[in-house]
Amino acid sequence: MRLFLLAILLTVSAAAQNFQAGVGRADITPREPVPMWGYGDRHDKLSQGVLDPLYAEALVLRIGDKKLAIVGMDMGRAPAEHSLQAIRKRMKDECGIEWSFIAGSHTHHGPVLELTDEPNKGQGKFDAALHYYKQMEDGIVSAIKEADSKLQPVRLAVGKTTLADFNRNRHTKIEPKPGDRDLAVMRFDKTDGKPLAVLVNFTAHPTITDNKILKFSADYVGFMKAEVRKEMDCNVIFMQGAAGDQSVNEGPAELGRKGPANFGAALGREVIKLASGLAPLEVEKPSLEVREERFAFSSRVNFNDAFVAAQYKAAFFPELIPNFVDEYAQGVRPRLTVALLNGDIALVGASGEFFANHALRLKERARVRQLFFFGYSNGYHQYFPTIEAVAEGGYGADSTVSPVAVGAGEQLMNTALLWIYQMLGKIK
Repeated sequence: MRLFLLAILLTVSAAAQNFQAGVGRADITPREPVPMWGYGDRHDKLSQGVLDPLYAEALVLRIGDKKLAIVGMDMGRAPAEHSLQAIRKRMKDECGIEWSFIAGSHTHHGPVLELTDEPNKGQGKFDAALHYYKQMEDGIVSAIKEADSKLQPVRLAVGKTTLADFNRNRHTKIEPKPGDRDLAVMRFDKTDGKPLAVLVNFTAHPTITDNKILKFSADYVGFMKAEVRKEMDCNVIFMQGAAGDQSVNEGPAELGRKGPANFGAALGREVIKLASGLAPLEVEKPSLEVREERFAFSSRVNFNDAFVAAQYKAAFFPELIPNFVDEYAQGVRPRLTVALLNGDIALVGASGEFFANHALRLKERARVRQLFFFGYSNGYHQYFPTIEAVAEGGYGADSTVSPVAVGAGEQLMNTALLWIYQMLGKIK
């Protein structure tokens, strides 16, 4: 009998050792004035200080001999391609991590990330921004390395709840207006039962902070993370959803959600309520499958047309547009990343601002225990409206901010669905 119990304990221990997690955190706030991301009418005005710091929060998972990094950043977007590749090379060389979701929260009070060290593209005029990219890369890698160095056996629980009035559809005038009301979390506990990390997946533009304020801020996301961190004494990783057409809903004054601090704290209390009600368990059969590809779609905008380029330069600022031209020289090339965790949890990352119906329909069709959709992930290729949104028109659906071919979002979501079913072994 004793030998039988010992065998069970050893089996559990082996399973636990094959499912590990670690967390890390780094301050990535720019130290010098740089152009700010998020509002075109700011043009090239430089930042004027800090309202609250910007962080990179890293979660590293080790499942058997595979590793996955999930990094939530207080940025408007994921790092530009040259920075993303530099970060990924370092995490692979220094930590043996091959796969990653590196995503921005979409705060509109972060730094511009698209400039490059070339004439008329940032060099000479915005050298502080160019220097910052190395600081950002170092910070993200530091957070990942810290997480990797602290890997330990963990228990896992996932859950979601519906928040009826925390966000709203800002695009369509047609009822019913689609909205992703899911607040979804992954809770990781240490073997002693204490929380190690909570990953939060919610969908709404972090644009509560006044656009005239030229100071860095994580907006409501930073306050949400602080609230959860204070109450649960663990790291908090925020991953934005398909927020292309979703804004926050602060509600009337009596709700006490006015302003980024109050809204973030209110959302944080909902996260705490949800996460505290979960009971993380040891993962009996840990597994991880990941697939990632870049796709090529035609562009609805000819950035090489001098008249078009001049319009964009006037709307934003001159040094920014040649970098867009370079980015879209071979069409719009979004990146899709899909991971299947433990055979029943799907993580889908896409490099743009996807409209909510893309994520809603994918969740409905995937038929897994829970699907997490990470927008603004592993790159940034502007808006991906649904076909019906393009037909309706309006901001986010028109070609000025959505250069990608109509229907590209649906094609990517169908590909994600196919990959998930292939990983599940239901489609060869």
